[in-house]
Amino acid sequence: MPKPTKGPRLGGGPAHERLMLANLAASLFEHKSIKTTETRAKRLRPVAERLVTFAKRGDLHSRRRVMQTLRNNKDAAHILFTEIAPLVDQREGGYTRITKLGFRKGDNASMVSMELVLEPVTPKVKSSKSTTAAAAAPVEEPVVEEAPVEEPETVEESAPVESETETAPAAEVEADAAAKSDDK
Repeated sequence: MPKPTKGPRLGGGPAHERLMLANLAASLFEHKSIKTTETRAKRLRPVAERLVTFAKRGDLHSRRRVMQTLRNNKDAAHILFTEIAPLVDQREGGYTRITKLGFRKGDNASMVSMELVLEPVTPKVKSSKSTTAAAAAPVEEPVVEEAPVEEPETVEESAPVESETETAPAAEVEADAAAKSDDK
């Protein structure tokens, strides 16, 4: 008795389902984006992501495993290994994106666009609990003891300041200011 698969069956039997998923995966790799039903896209996602993971390895055994799944579709396998794998080399999963498009007019099936995520990945900053705890705590400046600065032995002496001489207009201004302060 055949083992039933999880989720809805996409065709008459398991062999037909494998063929359909292989053709969908080949179309996805050749065109980088396909329009299909939501059910098929959800069943295709793990298959396509596993094939991309094989392509990232790039060795002969991985190429043969991909060729088994894609049913000897050499064009799709070549595109997968030469174009797609280098673009997703830094990505650690999540190679596909499913975007809902609405409902099909004939049978009201939910349609989606499934595409490969080929944008360059921005690496996340790895933070640990100690780093976040240290960031939350106030940062204290390290205490640096300064060595006393030795002053030079020779001190230059400046010339004595000459006594100020008052001029006649300055004396008048000071006298007026003193008189006004006495009046108040």
